[in-house]
Parts: sequence; C-alpha cells; structure tokens
Amino acid sequence: MVDTPQVVIEAVNLTKDRLSSFLKKRTRVLDGLNLQVFAGQTYGLIGPNGAGKTTTVKLLLGLLRPDEGQAKVLGAASSERANLAQIGFLPENPYFYSHLTGREFLTFVGKLFSLPDDLIKSRVKNLVEKVSLVDACDKPTGKYSKGMLQRLGIAQALINDPQILFLDEPMSGLDPLGRMDVRRILHELKSEGKTIFFNSHLLPDVGELCDRVGLLVNGKMVADSPVSDITEGGNFKDLEDFFLEHVQAAMLNKQDSKSQSELS
Repeated sequence: MVDTPQVVIEAVNLTKDRLSSFLKKRTRVLDGLNLQVFAGQTYGLIGPNGAGKTTTVKLLLGLLRPDEGQAKVLGAASSERANLAQIGFLPENPYFYSHLTGREFLTFVGKLFSLPDDLIKSRVKNLVEKVSLVDACDKPTGKYSKGMLQRLGIAQALINDPQILFLDEPMSGLDPLGRMDVRRILHELKSEGKTIFFNSHLLPDVGELCDRVGLLVNGKMVADSPVSDITEGGNFKDLEDFFLEHVQAAMLNKQDSKSQSELS
C-alpha cells in the first residue's frame, strides 16, 4: 500500500482585494487561488511583477486575512499559534538590528520562540556553520553585505527547526556568488526533507531547486505543473518558454474580456 503524501500547505479559493486609501477603489490582487504543497516538496511561485506572489505568501502565513477562501498550513488555519511554531519565514526585505552581531540576533530570535538557552546556543552554532557565517557571526550586522544578510535571514528562519520554510524572493539583489550560496543552502534543506515554498522571478534558480511551480498572472493561477513535465533536462529555457507562453495567453484573454465588456 502506497502512503498518500501529506498536504502541508493549501489555498482554497483564496481571494484578496486592495482598497485604495485615496479613491476608495477596490482592486483584486488575488483571485480564487487554489494550490497544494506536499510534505518535503519545494514549490516555486512565479509570475510577473505585481502578479500577487508576495500577497500569496502573506496570506499563507496569516499575515493578511483573505476576503474569501481559506489558507491552511499543516491542516489548520495558517494564523494558528501552533502552526506558526512550525514555520520559518524570510521576507523579501528582512530587517536586522544593525548594532547586534549575527550571533546576538539569532539568539534573540531563539528567545522569541522560548527555546531553552542550551538549545539556542547549539542551534546558533550549527546554523552559522550551515550558512557560512562563522567568521562574521560576531560582527555587527550593520557591516554585513547583502549576501551575508540573506544568509543570516535564512539562519533566523531555521532557528526553530521548522517543518515548512517560506522564502519571499530569497535571491533578490544577490550577485552570482550570493545566489550560489543560497542555492547550496536550499539544496541542503531539500535533502533534509524540509518543505520549501518560495516565490521568485529568477527562473534558472526556480528550475534548479523546485519540484513544482505555479504561475500567477494578474492574481490568477494560470498554470501549476511539476518541473519535470516542463523540462526533462533541467534547461531553464524550457521554463522560460513555459512562463512566456502562459503569461502572453493570460494577457490576451484579459484584453479580449475587456473588449467584450466594453462592447456589451
């Protein structure tokens, strides 16, 4: 008997509107999103700028409330405290207290999770080694490069040993060496069985790291497919063609719908 994979992240008809504070105009940011991510899977959410990727991550984390639908993590509402203890999160633009050292910051985050001091000390030691910050962990974070800050951000997202890791544009602003470092870390986390959900516009990284991708355009999921169905050999050009084909089709459909609405 084959075990059914466990669904650990789920969106059901997830919908979110943004209300303009000036004109009080309501704009649909996310429109009836449905997706499932299984335990141990790495899922990449891709799409043009403004497609709703970051909004999706915030809804799945419980940082925003949906106007319609449900976001579930580990079978329960994503905002439940018990779930949050099992989640690690790296925002697109993480903030660090610049006067604290990397070690002090990780210790501070460990205390937010009410971890015992001995466990915090052990995990900080292991994490600075994992993200290659041993030589910099006792320097103030205000002196860190972008790549070092991104590695520290991943370390803080792992301090609670989460089952699920959410990463919002983890390669954003990194040079090729920084991207290589982050890819190495994510490969290691995949091998450890972590479930990873990240959004990105860097298709080569998505193609290399992800088991499955979802494509958002104008707040709608227009494609959801295993990476192996898109490219057998891992050629990112195949993923690029997949991206362009579906984005162009979605744009044409939107134009046709607008034209028909204006005629009626």
